[in-house]
Amino acid sequence: MFTKLIEKVKSQPKTIVFTEGTDARIQEAASRLLAEKLMGVILVGKVDEVNAAAKDGGFDITGAEILDPETYEGMQEMIDTMVELRKGKMTPEECKDNLLKGNYFGTMLVKMGKADCLLGGATYSTADTIRPALQLVKTKPGSHLVGSCFILNREGGDENLRTIAMGDCAVNIDYKDDLDKDGNVKFSGAQKLAEVAVEIEHCARTFGIDPKVAMLSFSTKGSGKGGTVALSAEAAKIAKELNPDMALDGEMQFDAAVSPTVGQLKFPGSPVAGYANTFVFPCIEAGNIGYKIAQRLGGYAAYGPVLTGLNAPINDLSRGCDAEEVYKMSIITAAL
Repeated sequence: MFTKLIEKVKSQPKTIVFTEGTDARIQEAASRLLAEKLMGVILVGKVDEVNAAAKDGGFDITGAEILDPETYEGMQEMIDTMVELRKGKMTPEECKDNLLKGNYFGTMLVKMGKADCLLGGATYSTADTIRPALQLVKTKPGSHLVGSCFILNREGGDENLRTIAMGDCAVNIDYKDDLDKDGNVKFSGAQKLAEVAVEIEHCARTFGIDPKVAMLSFSTKGSGKGGTVALSAEAAKIAKELNPDMALDGEMQFDAAVSPTVGQLKFPGSPVAGYANTFVFPCIEAGNIGYKIAQRLGGYAAYGPVLTGLNAPINDLSRGCDAEEVYKMSIITAAL
């Protein structure tokens, strides 16, 4: 999987910005990316501190651009742009205060075209990575929310299941209807879940998966009632309307999604049941538990969360990540 992604980023070089430029894990990954000439690198932080950290860690970051928000020559342009983007929700002083932080500064570099993509979260929370992205980069046209996708990869076993996608396992707690002031539904939970499914299908393709998408539940084709059954079933219908060419079916149980025998028994005639490799969960509890079971008991290496629905590739690291994870997530982010 990574061989193909590396070929892609080498053929179309991008520049990535790391919001935590003094972090040893970031610097180790950056030194490797630079040595392999995979992409341009921007490290956010005070120049002296970034260089001192590199020296202490023995990392060669020659070729990286180090940008300090406090001395950045284009700061006033950034402030003016952010004021305009926030449309009166932040004063110039509030915008400046935020832009002195690495997460906002790095995100604005992407928004203003100084970098192509961003990777953060080695010390920031997921919320602190997503919030600036939503406020500045915003969701892509037609999207209403940010979701996430995990890519899982393992050697051996069923060839169809060596690389799989799962989502949303990290961002959306659940999918509730948005109501207007009169109590009318203006954007339903099923519409939200359908959007997430379409974005996860698109993300899976980036990683060489030919997506067959299962909308998961504890019910298959109406066999159960209650819970999120109706949500998953309705979302499946809407997702097919959003992307008629997508191979998607649901609602279905996990065994029906991956076992041809069970799938065709419970969901006869479905082009997905029994052959799914891309899995959409109806809530974050199921998704987070599901991908971690696959990771810990199924022998899968898990990469993510890859954020979906944004206007630019911005991704989040686990605060428990190591340099290898940073390196691989950088390649994933640049490939997007």
